[in-house]
Amino acid sequence: MYDGKPHFNGSRPALNIFLPDYPQLTPAMRSVLERMARAGYAPIYTQAPEQAKAAYEAGSGVLEVPKAELARVEDFEIPARGGYRLPARLYAPSAGVLPVLLYFHGGGFTIGSIASHDILCRELSRLSDCAVVSLDYRLAPEHRFPVAMNDAWDATRWLAAHAAERALDGTRLAVGGDSAGGTLAAVCAIHARDAGLPLALQLLFYPGCAAWPTAPSHTRFGHGLVLEQPHIDWFFDHFIAREQREDWRFAPLNAPDVEGVAPAWFGLAECDPLVDDGLAYADKLRASGVAVDLEIYRGVTHEFIKMGRALPEARQAHADAAQALVQALKPPSP
Repeated sequence: MYDGKPHFNGSRPALNIFLPDYPQLTPAMRSVLERMARAGYAPIYTQAPEQAKAAYEAGSGVLEVPKAELARVEDFEIPARGGYRLPARLYAPSAGVLPVLLYFHGGGFTIGSIASHDILCRELSRLSDCAVVSLDYRLAPEHRFPVAMNDAWDATRWLAAHAAERALDGTRLAVGGDSAGGTLAAVCAIHARDAGLPLALQLLFYPGCAAWPTAPSHTRFGHGLVLEQPHIDWFFDHFIAREQREDWRFAPLNAPDVEGVAPAWFGLAECDPLVDDGLAYADKLRASGVAVDLEIYRGVTHEFIKMGRALPEARQAHADAAQALVQALKPPSP
């Protein structure tokens, strides 16, 4: 169990002034942020990428729910363009042939991994009774835009065609992710529509959707919380040139047409710089006739879904996302 001590590392920023400015925060969220502030670690945007990667890995499980034991946990590789082989991990709660969620971890395209999101993927698999495949796509600054997008789409196509090799049902396939991983899932849903590849769902936890931080929530929640505007700038500067940021593969809000993409489930955090961008993308999908289910978890911040030991909203989001998967991936009626 989490012991209440400030074990946080450089992946989570030291707090600035937030107590008078964010009355929306739940008491539990406020307590987490206070402990993060007292820990006093340097924000990752002051660190070199390798330091930031290591710090995030070291602290990624501190506030997670207990690690679920599953019937199948298997590491394998997925081929990508250029001969590269992408590490992947399969989670399944039983030995049967199951529908599958392809999951892309968050981390601003620069940090994060299969390991950092292991517990979350286990929980989604356990609660939904479906398989989850977590992908280690290539990260910045070594691999800049559009490498992550290409890796995600290559993995989606491969899994749809080769799911049976892993005892999975490729005809019942969803894509999902958190933050930057949500961006990748949204991009793959558009590619899948264009390729005629049927997806059952795009599962989007607080996805990045916009090219620029112009929405009001970037100002309203951009300082003093888990994800600050300097973090976003640091991530994006390592990943993509400014002249490329209007590309819809980076900013799905710029996609010229989203009609016919997979249904979407959104799980957004109220106190998050990205919340308005997520709402705008949900509106864009609805306006194009796409079925959208959206939940805003009140009083919590970006990254909250990885804080299930401390935040009931995280556990509720896990359950809600799992239920969306159950509904989307159920077998077709006879």
